[in-house]
Amino acid sequence: MAANLGITGETLRTWVRKDTVRSAPKPSDSSVQSPAEEPARLRAENQRLLKAEKQCQLEREILRRAAAYFAREVK
Repeated sequence: MAANLGITGETLRTWVRKDTVRSAPKPSDSSVQSPAEEPARLRAENQRLLKAEKQCQLEREILRRAAAYFAREVK
């Protein structure tokens, strides 16, 4: 492709890198939080993670019991 354009491969790579950086999504002003909002965001994240952990524990217990049940069936 570079030869078709009459440029070196390195020049083409440089152009691609510059375009990639320029077209990368920039963080919006709404994503920037004040220090006062950070604890509330962290508490919400902590609640979400605790709920997900509880769900995983329940699923793991169900799978453990199912494995034990089917192990008895095979014997």
